[in-house]
Amino acid sequence: MMKVYTKTGDEGQTSLLSKQRVYKDSLRVEAYGTVDEATSAMGLGKSLIHHSPWAADMLDSVQKELIDLNADLATESLKAADYRITEAHVARIELMIDQLEQKRIPQNYFITPGTCSASAALDLARTMVRRAERCVIRLKREEKVTVPVSLYLNRLSDFLYVLARCVEQEEVILTVKSKVLAALEGGKSQDKAEEHVSVLGKAKQLITAAEQKAAEIGVPMVIAVVDAGGNLVAQHRMDGALLGSISIALDKAYTALALKMSTEEVASVVAPGQPLFGLNTSSNGRFITFGGGFPLIAGGNVIGGLGVSGGTVEEDITVAKAALAAY
Repeated sequence: MMKVYTKTGDEGQTSLLSKQRVYKDSLRVEAYGTVDEATSAMGLGKSLIHHSPWAADMLDSVQKELIDLNADLATESLKAADYRITEAHVARIELMIDQLEQKRIPQNYFITPGTCSASAALDLARTMVRRAERCVIRLKREEKVTVPVSLYLNRLSDFLYVLARCVEQEEVILTVKSKVLAALEGGKSQDKAEEHVSVLGKAKQLITAAEQKAAEIGVPMVIAVVDAGGNLVAQHRMDGALLGSISIALDKAYTALALKMSTEEVASVVAPGQPLFGLNTSSNGRFITFGGGFPLIAGGNVIGGLGVSGGTVEEDITVAKAALAAY
């Protein structure tokens, strides 16, 4: 069996595929060595992708192409007919970028890597590819490098960027969905008859107190209460309240229950750069990200949600808090 160590590089030299002996710190070795680093980082990212198998498949196909790309870099002179990486490979990675852009929620700001482990590894790989591209640019000033290699590395960094965004986007959506399902399952485990009497009785109190406060400030409101399963318990529309507030109040109550936080708090975690950015685009836009919704808590457990709509955000919050004060 061949040994891992050969001792042929003990004097600081290595062999290219074309058999030339060069120093290990030569520009050509630096270029394909940096690509090798990026490939390893991509492997780390692939191992951390648990919910997006399509993304892992994309990475695997690119890693295999990078073996050929490094073979091109490790050869001092090639005829065009002998190129391993061709314009067809560049076109394929451009197609993958276009496909990913259809899935990605646009972000008009600089990203901060680390939203999830997989995307962080892909961002690391992206920066390594950028460094590899710089190495190739330096190499091209002294030696020949095939055009497709340069183009492929340039597109590869873009591919890794959009792939990282799509992966973390799916992770956020799955996290939110799991929280919603957990909340719904928690509701099912409670005694249904006791829950109905308790929430319905409280709902009447909440609606009465909310209506009194709304009348006091002179703004007709819609007040909605849902149970632990997200089902409507009671909804009241004051005379003159906006029709659009009917669905908004219900969705505010649902959002507060599902995420176990006020909709005012939700607004702060779905802003660009925050962990739940893009949440408002999931579940057909049902999640509300402005104030007026509050979870209903009894005995340390979330047993329902309250939603108020009809005025400004500040007025909705004022009325909802007045209702909670009587809860």
